Amino acid sequence: MAAETWLDHVAIPRHQIHAIPAEQGAERAAAAYVQILSGLGGFDLVLLGLGDDGHTASLFPDHEWGVDPGAPAAIAVHNAPKPPADRVSLSAACLSAARAVMFLVSGEAKRRAVADWRSGKRIPASVIAPVAGVDVYLRSALLS
Repeated sequence: MAAETWLDHVAIPRHQIHAIPAEQGAERAAAAYVQILSGLGGFDLVLLGLGDDGHTASLFPDHEWGVDPGAPAAIAVHNAPKPPADRVSLSAACLSAARAVMFLVSGEAKRRAVADWRSGKRIPASVIAPVAGVDVYLRSALLS
């Protein structure tokens, strides 16, 4: 989907695009992606969304988020509450190491998650904490 809607239309060299090899299964794909990322350095920019349950990337409530500084860059996710059940996510530690993190949030279904986040509730999105902080862009209707 990323290739079809964006990457195929911009001048990013193919050797700088690193897809998660999800076809290998969650465990093997996560391990392979850790190896891929190990030689690349950190991300300049991470663009994230927010799910109605507070999830971001594939970091869901009541699942491992990879928050600890020594967490691997990619983690296997099993029994995700949204399809597909098995997937790979960048860990919170990896996302938090980015130079810049932006959240784009819209949709009435996100209202509770935004309220939880703003009130300091620990949700997956709230643990993405780069040194420079995060920028959150909300539809104005979600602020009330």
